[in-house]
Amino acid sequence: MSETKILLESGTNELEIVEFYLDESRANGDYRGYYGINVAKVLEIIQMPELTEMPEAAHASVLGAFNLRNEIIPLIDLAGWLHKSRSEKEPPKVIVTEFNRTKSAFLVSGVTRIHRIGWQEVEAPTNYVSSLTVNSITGVVKIAGRITFILDMEKICMDLNPGGEPDMEAMDTVREAIAHKTYRVLLADDSTMARKMIANILTTAGFKVHTEENGELALQYLLKIKALAESEGRPLDKYVNLVVTDIEMPSMDGHTLTRRIKDDTDLRHLPVILCSSIITETLHHKGIAVGADDQISKAELGELAPKALKLLEEQAG
Repeated sequence: MSETKILLESGTNELEIVEFYLDESRANGDYRGYYGINVAKVLEIIQMPELTEMPEAAHASVLGAFNLRNEIIPLIDLAGWLHKSRSEKEPPKVIVTEFNRTKSAFLVSGVTRIHRIGWQEVEAPTNYVSSLTVNSITGVVKIAGRITFILDMEKICMDLNPGGEPDMEAMDTVREAIAHKTYRVLLADDSTMARKMIANILTTAGFKVHTEENGELALQYLLKIKALAESEGRPLDKYVNLVVTDIEMPSMDGHTLTRRIKDDTDLRHLPVILCSSIITETLHHKGIAVGADDQISKAELGELAPKALKLLEEQAG
C-alpha cells in the first residue's frame, strides 16, 4: 500500500479503515484480535525495517526508530502498548501513519484489507471495554462476522509524547476580548481525553461550553435548541453561537454534522470549526466542501480560541 488515495465524498458519513490483527499468546492458546485505523491516517504499510535503538524511550513499547525516505520515524509495538504478549506466527507488518502533523509507525501481526463502512455502523465502546484496552478504543464495528476495534491512535501517541501547554497569553487575550459577552460553544468529540482538553481550553478562554460525544448527539442537541428558541420566541444565538467538532466519530462524523448544519435554514449561520487530527493539506478540501468555516489540527489547539473569536467577531460585523 503506497500513499493513500481518499475516494470518499465529503459528508457521506462513511469512512475507510485499514483492518489489521494482533496475534496474542495466552495461557489457554493463541488468540487473534482485529483492529482498525482510518485510511486517512495511513501513509503506507511496509515490512519490518532495520531499527536503531532510542535512548531513554518513553515507554517499553517504543522499539526504536527507522529511516524512511530521510525521515526518522519511531516504531511502537502495538501489542506491547495494549499490554498483550505478541505471538509471531509470520513476519510482522508496520503501519506508517501521519496525524496531528506527526509521523509514527506501529508494529502489527498482519493486515487484512481496507473496508468501507458507515459511521452509523460504528458503536461507541462501553466503559468496560475501554478499561480493558487501556482506554484506547474509540469505536467497535462488526465486519465479516467478527468484531473489529477502532483504536484511538492519537491517545497512544499523546501518552507517549505529551504535548506542550496551549499559549496562555493567547487565552488571556481572548478572555479579555469577550469579558463582557457570553459566547456558547457546542463541542462534539468522541475521545474523552480530547473532549476534556478542548473544553478546558475554551473554558479558560472565557467561552461557555456544552459537550456531546458524537455528531448525532450534537445534531440532536442543536435541533432541541432550535425548537426551544422557536417556542420561546428568542434568537438561536441566545443558546449557541459556535460549533467545534471532531471529524472521526461513531454514529455521525464531523463532516456530515457540518453539512447537516449548513443545510438547515435556521442553523446554517452557526460558524463551524473542524478540529481533528486528520486536518491536512490533502484533506482540507473535504471540510470546505461541507461548508466548514475554519479547520484546525489537534496539534495546534493553541490557535482554537483565537480562531473561534475571529469567526464570532466577523459574524457580528
